Amino acid sequence: MRYVLSLFALALAAAVATHGRLWTLPDRHNPWAPLAYDEAPGWLTPYKLSKVSAQPAACQAFLATTPWQTEPVPDRATGPGCGFTDAVRVRRTAVQVGEPFVLSCRAAASLALWERHVLQPQAEVLLGAPVRRIEHYGSYACRNVYGREAGNRSQHATADAFDVAGFVLQDGRRITLARDWGAGDDAKGRFLRAVHQGACGLFDGVLGPDYNQAHADHFHLDRGPYRMCR
Repeated sequence: MRYVLSLFALALAAAVATHGRLWTLPDRHNPWAPLAYDEAPGWLTPYKLSKVSAQPAACQAFLATTPWQTEPVPDRATGPGCGFTDAVRVRRTAVQVGEPFVLSCRAAASLALWERHVLQPQAEVLLGAPVRRIEHYGSYACRNVYGREAGNRSQHATADAFDVAGFVLQDGRRITLARDWGAGDDAKGRFLRAVHQGACGLFDGVLGPDYNQAHADHFHLDRGPYRMCR
């Protein structure tokens, strides 16, 4: 998908060079316009996220336009296949998140867009109140997939993943994956399924309770090398 988007961007560049009038494209349809926090995601968003991922300064600049409270952390290697580069310490997103956590800037960019354009709108529509706090299981952890002694490193090992366990709304209601995912037509269940599906357009890997028992109580959201929406 990234390859296709890149090819399309090049084709569009050629069109712009030939037809100057296309310079008036709205930013959300302009591959040269920077990723914008308040701009609703569109077909170019994955391409713009890939550009931000490859440009640390651009990623930091994007986060600076959000309500998030972050600070860059030094690159660090903690073991074979473990550590992080271009990461930030997240003290607060647009909502409360509890203890600060370290997350790669590219994953933070995706999380910011998901929170702004998926999580909060769906909470307002389906539950009638905004989200006040995200409950989570953290991000960085030097471990293999599923914590096995042998095998591939998890995306958590490079701070490219974030595990969401639930939400607390402004009115005090609490929604958890463990309790509410299987709620069927209940508003809480519909909300969880909507925000899960919405994450798939902004992250590379999105895993939830329907994937396997290991994810029965949380969403795994990552900016890894593989596309998965389960």
